[in-house]
Amino acid sequence: MKLKVCLLFICLFAVAGIALAQNAVDGKWNAEITTQRGTQNMTLTLKAEGGKLTGTVEGGRGGAVPIEEGTISGNTIKFKQKQQGRGGEIVLNYSGTISGDEIKFTRQAEGGQGQAQEFTAKRAK
Repeated sequence: MKLKVCLLFICLFAVAGIALAQNAVDGKWNAEITTQRGTQNMTLTLKAEGGKLTGTVEGGRGGAVPIEEGTISGNTIKFKQKQQGRGGEIVLNYSGTISGDEIKFTRQAEGGQGQAQEFTAKRAK
């Protein structure tokens, strides 16, 4: 009986820990990213639901753009953003690692266009 109770508590703490890690990404994040056009401010609004990540990226032209194919696993998040470029639509792939009130990102245009960009987003206060 004691073993069953202990296992139950271990499972409850594990589930709570996973939920807390996923909720750690919820909210607004601010970043500066250096591009060919100079430094741009960016605001990310993110929300985790299970292994799914939803939200928007705002900065540059066009206002808030919804993220697509967002996932969260532990402290790693991934998503895509579509935007219009000079030659048509560009898909940007984001990969980030959450550490407290920071997310270290790498952003790369799909198809290997341009260089990968690294930047850090900080939780908005």
